[in-house]
Amino acid sequence: MTTGGWINLVLSVGFVTTLFIYCIVRVVQGPKNKTDHDLAHVEPIEEGRVDER
Repeated sequence: MTTGGWINLVLSVGFVTTLFIYCIVRVVQGPKNKTDHDLAHVEPIEEGRVDER
């Protein structure tokens, strides 16, 4: 294999490996910032006011 082929191989495999490791680390760490916009903070609708929406 030529020198250009080796360079292409190393760059391609290195990029895919780095991207894979980056994605795995992001998934394992979970979300960084906890916002106040979680669904757990939505107030329930009263039964008598459901049709007003």
